[in-house]
Amino acid sequence: MHEGLPTQLPDIDPDETQDWIDSFDALLDERGRERARYVMLRLLERARQKAVGVPALRSTDYINTIPPEREPWFPGDEDIERRIRAFIRWNAAVMVSSANRKGLEVGGHIATYQSSASLYEVGFNHFFRGKDHPGGGDQVFIQGHGSPGIYARAFLEGRLTEQQLSRFRQEVQHGVGQGLPSYPHPRLMPEFWEFPTVSMGLTAINSIYQARFNRYLHNRGIKDTDQQSVWAFLGDGEMAEPESLGAIRIAAREELDNLVWVVNCNLQQLDGPVTGNGKIIQELEANFRGAGWNVIKVIWGREWDELLARDVDGVLVNQMNTTPDGQFQTFSVEDGAYNREHFFGPDPRLRKMVEHMSDRQIEKLPRGGHDYRKVYAAFDSATKHTGQPTVILAHTIKGWTIDSLEGKNATHQMKKLSMADLKKFRDRLYLPISDRDLESTYEEKGTAPFFHPGMQSPEIEYMLERRRSLGGSLPRRVVRSTPLELPAEKLYGELKQGSGTHKIATTMAVVRLLKDWMKEPGIGKRIVPIAPDEYRTFGMDAMFPSAKVYDPAGQTYESVDRNMLLQYKMSPQGQMLHEGISEAGALASATAAGTAYSTHGEHMIPFYIFYSMFGFQRTGDSIWAMADQLGRGFLVGATAGRTTLTGEGLQHADGHSPLIAATNPAVVHYDPGYAYEIAHIMRNGLERMYGTGGPEGQGENVIFYLTVYNEPVSQPAEPEDVDVEGILKGIHRVSVAEGDGPRVRLLASGVALPWIEEAARMLREEWGVAADRWSVTSWNELARDAVAAEEWSLLHPGETPRTPYVTEKLTGSAGPVVAVSDYMRAVPLQIARWVPEDYRVLGADGFGFADTRPAARRFFRIDAESVVVQALQALADAGEIDSAVVEKAFQQYRIDDPTAVAGVMQEGGDA
Repeated sequence: MHEGLPTQLPDIDPDETQDWIDSFDALLDERGRERARYVMLRLLERARQKAVGVPALRSTDYINTIPPEREPWFPGDEDIERRIRAFIRWNAAVMVSSANRKGLEVGGHIATYQSSASLYEVGFNHFFRGKDHPGGGDQVFIQGHGSPGIYARAFLEGRLTEQQLSRFRQEVQHGVGQGLPSYPHPRLMPEFWEFPTVSMGLTAINSIYQARFNRYLHNRGIKDTDQQSVWAFLGDGEMAEPESLGAIRIAAREELDNLVWVVNCNLQQLDGPVTGNGKIIQELEANFRGAGWNVIKVIWGREWDELLARDVDGVLVNQMNTTPDGQFQTFSVEDGAYNREHFFGPDPRLRKMVEHMSDRQIEKLPRGGHDYRKVYAAFDSATKHTGQPTVILAHTIKGWTIDSLEGKNATHQMKKLSMADLKKFRDRLYLPISDRDLESTYEEKGTAPFFHPGMQSPEIEYMLERRRSLGGSLPRRVVRSTPLELPAEKLYGELKQGSGTHKIATTMAVVRLLKDWMKEPGIGKRIVPIAPDEYRTFGMDAMFPSAKVYDPAGQTYESVDRNMLLQYKMSPQGQMLHEGISEAGALASATAAGTAYSTHGEHMIPFYIFYSMFGFQRTGDSIWAMADQLGRGFLVGATAGRTTLTGEGLQHADGHSPLIAATNPAVVHYDPGYAYEIAHIMRNGLERMYGTGGPEGQGENVIFYLTVYNEPVSQPAEPEDVDVEGILKGIHRVSVAEGDGPRVRLLASGVALPWIEEAARMLREEWGVAADRWSVTSWNELARDAVAAEEWSLLHPGETPRTPYVTEKLTGSAGPVVAVSDYMRAVPLQIARWVPEDYRVLGADGFGFADTRPAARRFFRIDAESVVVQALQALADAGEIDSAVVEKAFQQYRIDDPTAVAGVMQEGGDA
């Protein structure tokens, strides 16, 4: 037995065997692939029930999955397509080499696209459906380092100019938008690129959840995505990233046969072999087969077919199976004599097999990923396969067709071609570029000329016709969605009323508003609740019976809580995405939902709620990619802060996510403390992202990030003179202290607002100090506004400088300013430069730990008593009170001693 298949066992009853095979063939012919697959799966299930040993097929021989006799007829003109590939190869390499000419040297990558050109061109000419296709078009994730080839194709199509190609990686020096970005970045080329892919590993997980979200849209009746496929191009070195393989079981479990991965197995990562002593294609095959994927290997080109047909003893297949990748790379750079001696030479049967071939013929035996017909057969089979996602493992050579780059360990870092390299490259591609033109351009510009055969040439007419028949050029990003009908003002009334005698955590306020949103006819069905196994934590289990958890298979079991009111309910039409313990998967779903307005022309509103500690810290790279993809939606960091979830301890204590959020220009962070603030912020988020805002009147490409807390607090009613502008811009005054005497201003955000309320009372009643209170809904937005004001003033000398909003708001009130939050000091310190008076900041710096909230806040010195002492110290430093008052307060409150609050009770349990 070899991998579960009988290879040497005798057939004791050939007639009976043939009857079974004939029966299966008849089933396949009469009932189709899906029925045949179902029956085979039931037979395998029955075999296991009867204890008949059926070994798992984890890997197969190192040969093509599709034998020559099963290859379909190739419908294209292979000669024309070969010339098209040659034009693209040349322009892609010249573009990168030009970008590295003396005095510019901005980098780039030549070799990746050269190894994958055939893979892409088979897709572009025969499979990838464009945006104008009646079925809606495919989503194609381009391998990041292959971008030069995609630009080169767009140049031939007339979508990009020669000038743009010459400005590769020069995005501002010739004018913003006049050059080309290095990689697929939708934010930098919003009408061209659709998916950002160069952060290794994110293509894999995002493509899986994109394919899944396509099914979600279909099952929920929002859009028919039945004819849309997701194609993802990845490198074999990229598969080492945990995100690359981390979610493949999801694709198999949900039978995403609308997903095709093409792994460009050139056996090299950035600095050398992927697995020099092993066989990466075999390793990947085992991984994918074990996870339940359909695996198609494209190892050898057609010239190997005759040799394999002669391999009656299996000696050639055995040599292929046992040769490690590192040796195959050596074979790719050595001549035919070396290959004859070291690959075919060790066994006389192998040597005899190639005795009729010249050394040159042996040297040119191709890898399968460069054989157009082999690749076409694989793509064709993948698109017709049902019930499983497909991965195509294509064996290629990095830097293929460029003699100086092919198969070299350093090829990823080789970015410039010499004159000799260019001439050899031109000759190998059979391009009609004379030595004189090549040399004169090189001498004048330090690079070779681009090549275009003319828009009326047979090659260009052919490629344009192929794209027209498939629905238009790709990649292409199109926004066809229209603004949504948003909820009226009255919907927010409940949050603005306050909580009366009850105490409500801000997490509950956000969830309550979400439930109201989901009942609204204009946006209700478009909301996509997402959580990584924490719906119950956030009080969202009441949604299970009505909204239901999405599962394409529905619920095939009797739920253990079926007799309870809040039973867990699954449905193919379910609205809630329950991602299990996978923040990476949840963020990938949020990205797919938040970009549906462009990928599908349908506005969807992701509402992704998670432990704030495991948001930006764990998936910041994915959020950055979501921003690059021009995603929209709500990210809700719940159980936020360093001291509200203290029973969980260090790893769950978020004191810094606003700082990480501040690094992402697309993220608008708010840290509201009151329910009425949440009402205005959430409403504003809907209006900005899904209303008529933004430069085109189609909404802004921003992401709202709210941090909310699990601690119940008294929610005040919205004041009649509420400062809505202040709430949205980042700061508003919630109370003005009455009376004479020393004055201070207390600033707080989020869960810290009750602390400064208590501190203001203590200052007034115990120390005779009047304290105004300010709610800072966004330290980040205040800092951004101030930076923008300074930038404007720098660029407008001679004009009246702009005043930052925070400076403007605090001007006119009196006293030193004390700021506190449940985050580290660096969060409020963002605005320190623009606070007009003495500014003191308290914060929860350091690691979190497990204890009660009062103990943690006393330890970090951010509680009300600590605010009082800090305020008194600021007044003493200003000469408004005696320093002895500060010493007295310090001794009275014992702010340096957490044991002083050992008996203080807390409200609201741990998460």
